[in-house]
Amino acid sequence: MNRDEQPLAETQDVAGAYPRLSDEQIDLLSRRGEKRPVGRGEVLVAEGQRDRDFLVVLSGTVTVIEGYGTPKARTVRVHGPRRFLDELGLLTGQPSFVSMTAAEPGEVLAVPLPGLHELVREKPDLGNLILRSFLARRELLIGDITGIKIVGSRYSPDTRRLRELAARNRLPHTWIDLEEDPGAEELLRRLSIRAKDTPVVIWRDKVLRNPSNGELARIAGLRRSGQDEVMCDVVVVGAGPAGLAAAVYGASEGLVTVVLDAVSTGGQAGTSSRIENYLGFPAGISGAELADRAVVQAKKFGADFNVPIEAVRLGWHDSDQVVHLDGGAQLRTRTVVIATGARYRKLDVPRLAEFEGTSVYYAATFMEAVFCERQSVSVVGGGNSAGQATIFLARHAAQVRLIIRHDDLNRDMSRYLIDQIERLPNVEVLRNTQVTDLIGADGRLEALGVRDTRTGVRQEIRSAVLFAFIGARPCTGWLASSVALDERGYVLTGPQARADAPSTGMLETSRPGVLAVGDVRSGSIKRVASAVGEGSMAVRLIHDHLAGFGSAAERPRSGT
Repeated sequence: MNRDEQPLAETQDVAGAYPRLSDEQIDLLSRRGEKRPVGRGEVLVAEGQRDRDFLVVLSGTVTVIEGYGTPKARTVRVHGPRRFLDELGLLTGQPSFVSMTAAEPGEVLAVPLPGLHELVREKPDLGNLILRSFLARRELLIGDITGIKIVGSRYSPDTRRLRELAARNRLPHTWIDLEEDPGAEELLRRLSIRAKDTPVVIWRDKVLRNPSNGELARIAGLRRSGQDEVMCDVVVVGAGPAGLAAAVYGASEGLVTVVLDAVSTGGQAGTSSRIENYLGFPAGISGAELADRAVVQAKKFGADFNVPIEAVRLGWHDSDQVVHLDGGAQLRTRTVVIATGARYRKLDVPRLAEFEGTSVYYAATFMEAVFCERQSVSVVGGGNSAGQATIFLARHAAQVRLIIRHDDLNRDMSRYLIDQIERLPNVEVLRNTQVTDLIGADGRLEALGVRDTRTGVRQEIRSAVLFAFIGARPCTGWLASSVALDERGYVLTGPQARADAPSTGMLETSRPGVLAVGDVRSGSIKRVASAVGEGSMAVRLIHDHLAGFGSAAERPRSGT
């Protein structure tokens, strides 16, 4: 037997990513699928394929291959009997980032997704097993395959924009840094692309020169073709915890539900490395995993996600709401849930724009952590987001300085975060301190100018990266005069929104059929749990509104 004919070693189970199914579980799946023989070399799933079945290997082995059919083809995984194939993209409707081929003759069980959804509703333990495995596989896939290539300079705002989109949406991708990667120049030469024309995105046979977010989203399978004039029961604008809760409850109760977000699912919570005080997760859960679980849950009930896509205006036609989207498409709907949340405010310091996207960030995830290895970094802010970022960055940076303008961390930060910060040897808390200047050149931050708010004494502190978490600004610019806002731009709800209707529900805006939930709502409690609660409550109010038009089931639907 030559080397090419030797059997491949089956991939070992890693962190529960590759469990084996029991006889009972396979029997349950068999009742909703069909067994079929496969021949050596048969392609079961092709790279880029979106519509596919849930596959279980009954006999033989299946290889997971990146770049199948190309000179750079590489085996990533090998699955043997009782293993199921694929990863999170199967449940979220994304195309496969790899190919799966039979390494030897055998048999597979193919279960259509509707049948799988029915089964996991009846057998939640099996559903939890599959979901945990798929979530773990997505994390492994991000680190194990090249995925989408983004070629560009770390100092280019457009490179940063594309990398942020890929990272926030948990897309397997590789960044090729023009300044640091020795192979970047040769790659561009082969593609006949000049450095000044970067960034470029490469996947399979496609090369996109400085694509828009929408173009990147389409080739990655995040964003389907827009459906103009679709009629919905509810459009949820914003896919943070509040919007995701509204999607889950709305879709599960039979409402035609469409969810939009300008960046990614998860909102601000999606950028948190670990949420430790959310009910039911004593060991904590990352914001990204919480969002992924909610998306799978909502899609299971039929919610349609279109991310990233931006709502630019809210209009109306007769008794219907009309959500105008970037690119000119429109969605007609009986009701709208505004869940656009808030973004962190920018520091009021000179030269900020020069360093944003290269040295100044408003989220602390693994993408930003790349720039912090063995560096001195600073975090500005005294709330939980700043505390979570400090703890996460301390694992990567040589030193982290947490800068607050007052002298008491207990004022705005949870005690469990303070306890952890106080135990970290490479973290220093600078109290009564304000950032006044950014010092550096060519987009590279070198130091911060800071001032003691009590004494007025100024000094410079070394810092290669700065993270700002200094309060929020509501994302309500797209609403214009559509609904009433408070003096800070948050959406007014309840009696404050409609003085003429004191019985108005606490989530109802000044416009009938439009509700606001989560951080975007004036007076809301800025916690994940309260946002989820408001999102679920909104669906009850939606039913009340829809009752005036007949039940959702009786009205004609176009489907999504």
